[in-house]
Amino acid sequence: MISATQMRPGMVIKFNNELYSIFSVAHRTPGNLRGFVQAKMRGLRNGTMTEHRFSSEDKVEKALLDEQEMEYLYDDGEYYYFMNTETYEQMHLMKDLLGDATQYLIPQLKVKVEFYEGKPMSVDLPATVDMLVVETEPGLKGATVSNVTKPAKTETGLVVQVPAFITEGEKIRVNTAEGTYQERA
Repeated sequence: MISATQMRPGMVIKFNNELYSIFSVAHRTPGNLRGFVQAKMRGLRNGTMTEHRFSSEDKVEKALLDEQEMEYLYDDGEYYYFMNTETYEQMHLMKDLLGDATQYLIPQLKVKVEFYEGKPMSVDLPATVDMLVVETEPGLKGATVSNVTKPAKTETGLVVQVPAFITEGEKIRVNTAEGTYQERA
């Protein structure tokens, strides 16, 4: 058990018999009232965002998660298949557990899968992923770096705004936290 004031973004806690990932934490002491901790958290089971106000004296249970590095292999439409990089065991995860992460999964991508009591809970993506542009408007001749962007569809179906000089067949680096174009890969 930890104090509510010790919660940090990214931490996983057990609250109301559910697992939540802490998104943001703000410690407030309004005027002459008692301090409290305002926490914004995402439910790991259903992915919904909720806010809760904890008293400064409240205790929360920190969930102990096992983390394993896995390599994404392929999907069959319903399941996404991963392989443990140490034991070579394969496992599959459903799309609803992965959520938006499915738009960044390309074959041979190394991810960290978090387990709670032997059950997979979430997938931690790398900060950036190099993806192939499969569909975009033709590049403009002489276009250099500017603030003009156009939509580009990647190999996974993700649509990203890219600069005008990017053409089909190029690899781009995409930020997985924001879903934005970073640079050419």
